[in-house]
Amino acid sequence: MTNYSTINVKPLSGNIGAEIDGVNLKKITKEQFKEIKIVFGKYGVIFFRNQNLSPEEEIIFAELWGEININRFFTNLEGYPKIALVSKEPDQKKNIGGAWHTDHTYDLEPAMGSILFAHQVPKKGGDTLFSSMYAAYETLSDGLKDTLKNMYGRHSSRHVFGTSRAERNDDTVGRIINSDKAKQDAIHPVVITHPQTGKKALFVNPTFTLGFDGWSDEESKPLLNYLYSHATKPEFTCRFKWEEGSIAFWDNRSTWHLAVNDYHGQRRLMHRITINGTRLK
Repeated sequence: MTNYSTINVKPLSGNIGAEIDGVNLKKITKEQFKEIKIVFGKYGVIFFRNQNLSPEEEIIFAELWGEININRFFTNLEGYPKIALVSKEPDQKKNIGGAWHTDHTYDLEPAMGSILFAHQVPKKGGDTLFSSMYAAYETLSDGLKDTLKNMYGRHSSRHVFGTSRAERNDDTVGRIINSDKAKQDAIHPVVITHPQTGKKALFVNPTFTLGFDGWSDEESKPLLNYLYSHATKPEFTCRFKWEEGSIAFWDNRSTWHLAVNDYHGQRRLMHRITINGTRLK
């Protein structure tokens, strides 16, 4: 077990997720940030509570990690284009992020990570699930690992954020915007070597992956469905219960997440900041 001298760390499950305490993110020290980065790499998603940052302070914390990605498809907090809004009003039925996914895999340089800041949460429900793609890969058979090692996946934003979504006219209209900008397509290795940790991770997801490069969608579906089922085994996951002032920061290269939509009639308001990444190998 790793000992930390400037922060307190509480793992949430056997494979993913840790809460970090003993730090004020408004006054984070270099020593604390160094240890927080270690925890982030080890657990894939980190959580903080009772932080209550202003929009300016959210941006300052995010920029410690890298360049901020200006979201194409979410509405932004007024006056703060770097902060995307993830919201659901009491009269709305559909939430954002309600299926297993990881963010921005449709980009040629997928996002390094995403930070979610809780500003208003329902009295019950509205949790977020996370799953470890390190654990998902490590528990595959040697034969399947060998099959996947030279395969590539096709990812796209078109079917999620494009005109076909807009034409459904569901109640995400106004929260999801710019369907005409959903023209991103990318090809990534099915198994990546994480650029910081050096560990191998499964890099496909049910929302943005269309199929395998060189395979038709129909041919790809059976194997992808197996991988999706395998990757969400309970032992690979953790569940986070939000409170106002809570923060989650997940690694898009090594995790999936899913926002549970079980709080109809209640408001949930989050600020999201995404950090740019690099090409994956």
